Amino acid sequence: MFTCLVVARSPSPYIGYYTGTYDSPCLLKVAIFAHPPVPLHGVDAFRDALAKFALLFFGIALWYKGLSFYAYYLLPLVWILDGGLGRFKETMKEPLVVALLALCVVLALGILWSDEPKAGFKVWRRYFAFLVFIPYLALLNKKRLRWAIAGLLAGYFGAVAMGIYQWLIVGTQGVPPLGMLYLHFSSILGIGAIVAFYLAGRSANKKTNIAFWLFAILLLFLQFNQSARGILIATIISSSILLFLLHKREIKTFLAVMALLAAILAAFAYNSSNFHERLAQARNDIELSRAGNFSTSIGYRLALWDIGLHGIAERPFLGHGTGAAVKYFEKNVETYKGGIYKDLRAFHEDILHYHSDWIEIGMHLGVLGLAAYAYLLWSWYKTFSLHRMASLGAALVCFIFLCGTTDNLVFFRQTFYLLLVLTAVSIAWQRWNGDASQPFTRSDS
Repeated sequence: MFTCLVVARSPSPYIGYYTGTYDSPCLLKVAIFAHPPVPLHGVDAFRDALAKFALLFFGIALWYKGLSFYAYYLLPLVWILDGGLGRFKETMKEPLVVALLALCVVLALGILWSDEPKAGFKVWRRYFAFLVFIPYLALLNKKRLRWAIAGLLAGYFGAVAMGIYQWLIVGTQGVPPLGMLYLHFSSILGIGAIVAFYLAGRSANKKTNIAFWLFAILLLFLQFNQSARGILIATIISSSILLFLLHKREIKTFLAVMALLAAILAAFAYNSSNFHERLAQARNDIELSRAGNFSTSIGYRLALWDIGLHGIAERPFLGHGTGAAVKYFEKNVETYKGGIYKDLRAFHEDILHYHSDWIEIGMHLGVLGLAAYAYLLWSWYKTFSLHRMASLGAALVCFIFLCGTTDNLVFFRQTFYLLLVLTAVSIAWQRWNGDASQPFTRSDS
């Protein structure tokens, strides 16, 4: 009879102690005892501190373009120093990572048949920036998660507070100091409301549930006072789907929750002068569009979509090439359908995109691009579902899909970064705190 003691260093900063007895080399019984983490020293401690700072800094810096430039390049550098390349295969197991890479590859290929390769590179670079999700996710571990959450919350609440100040004190919409238009600000309010409703639904504590509901209602109230009609509708629809998924097994609870939400929304709509103004403007825009005047907010979008769909129909499979979408509009706006849209330039001088993710991608890459974008959304949902957050994933993907029909989210830099950071933090939380005893981590798949 022999007894052995083996001490081994694991990839994480933990020491495992293995003891056992065996009668022969072929028979070994091993007992594993968990011990507290051993403090890091030297280079390991420096890398860990740098990773914590990078995660914290990115959550705050993503809201301001000047800072996000440095945060964007800091994350991959810290990821490499932390040994991230060696763990890349592990990171690739997340469906969203694969989908982001696939979309970037397809967009890069589209430059090959584009008449505007320089513009194509700019478009590709805009999407490529979202691969920052890979180092951000890979740097997260149980000890670093709190730093990432702290940065995310500090940045988000700071942006919301600045938006409230701009609305109440300055009298403007959006957050001009952060370069955030009212569309961008409304979208981050919508995301916050959806997440707050989710946390309220997963909470086992009544007081916590009420607190999250009140916060979600506050964000919806702020949204009603922004002029982003399409994003507000996307938030309401996505939140309704989320509440159904959370309470589908309790029909009475679901009906009560929906009745409460409907009453709150009706009160906001009735008392919001901005909402009434935008509703009246929408009716006027539609009437003018019917009369052939497209120099309005809705008419402008209808014209872009009409020309965009015509462009997709011309080259349905591979599109016009990455970067050629805007050039196509400029060439055809004067002559398309007898020139009914020729006055659009007087309404909006610079045409940057088609105000629709789907039409934009379709113009660049046709069916190939649309398939890659659809795969991205499906993979986004699949990532949440694999980590037992199917209802949240469905609501957020629905929000992205609906917003993408009337706006181009890739131009909402802060919004897309927020979605990616939120996804990574959610994955990490479920990975290291996904205990059934935790209030926000019960399976909803």
